[in-house]
Amino acid sequence: MRASAPTRIDLAGGTLDIWPLYLFHPGAQTVNAAIGQRAVCTVSASPDGRLRIVSEDTGADLSADGWRQLSTDGDNRLPAHIVRFFEVDGVRLTTRAASPVGAGIAGSSALNVAVCAALAEWCRVDYPTERLLTLAMNLEARTLGIPTGVQDYRPACYGGVSAIELGPAGVGRVALDVDPTDLEQRIVLAYSGDSRSSGINNWEITRRHIEGDSTIVAHFRRIAEIAAATRDALTRHDWTELARQVTLEWRERQALAPGVTTPVIDRLFAAAGAAGAAAGKVCGAGGGGCIFFLVDPRRRDAVRSAVAGAGARLLECPIDLDGLRVERLAD
Repeated sequence: MRASAPTRIDLAGGTLDIWPLYLFHPGAQTVNAAIGQRAVCTVSASPDGRLRIVSEDTGADLSADGWRQLSTDGDNRLPAHIVRFFEVDGVRLTTRAASPVGAGIAGSSALNVAVCAALAEWCRVDYPTERLLTLAMNLEARTLGIPTGVQDYRPACYGGVSAIELGPAGVGRVALDVDPTDLEQRIVLAYSGDSRSSGINNWEITRRHIEGDSTIVAHFRRIAEIAAATRDALTRHDWTELARQVTLEWRERQALAPGVTTPVIDRLFAAAGAAGAAAGKVCGAGGGGCIFFLVDPRRRDAVRSAVAGAGARLLECPIDLDGLRVERLAD
């Protein structure tokens, strides 16, 4: 059994997807695009009947006689929580992620969705997509011990370019009519080399918002407005306006939490800007991880060379239209 799911870049509206923040901002939404940096989970029968979880990326290797004895500490704690939920014994579960650890492109959420889907299929449990992503979200919150946002599981499940609408009636995904080739040729994705250290402490920000911190409230009001304008620019294929909104989003992020940027990130922004990048922002919570730059296609090669020369690792960024893929392997 093999399942894989794409990661994402978040264009606008991040952090607002944490309940109950979006309830305080009518019309709140996030805008993101699934990308082909996939997380993969393979499940097969264990030759010796023991339970084993192997991460090909980190080298972590966890084994137990059965799911009840499985430790939920260490690098494999997320798949361990999922295995315990499904009460699976006698399998070897192997994971692999294309994205670097701490890249800020929702690699853990993509892996989570892939593991949940693979084990559900192995156990022959039929989960509708929305129930599967709710399970993945809740198990990740259980693992981390903090609330998780809702946006990251949608690109992993559905793929494409989307707006995630957030409101009192629930969360809904709207596929945006964007030419994927047109968008991907305008994006340069670079890994800073530093695993992100959560430049924005989401739980601290949520607490301060609930307590009525007027500065925090004002920042999120503007972030919500920028997300709506970003969606509009995308659907109109107005790349100049999109660049302007991405720049405004990045400024709000820095004002909200100065730790979202680092000297390394600043250096990469300077290099990309000098090479002609129109805009850019850090992916996810920041403090390290990935940066995406919005570029004129004619300047793409120059920007890629500039950020690589400044020490970044370039990541391929095809828009992924498939979302979650699950297949049974031949015996």
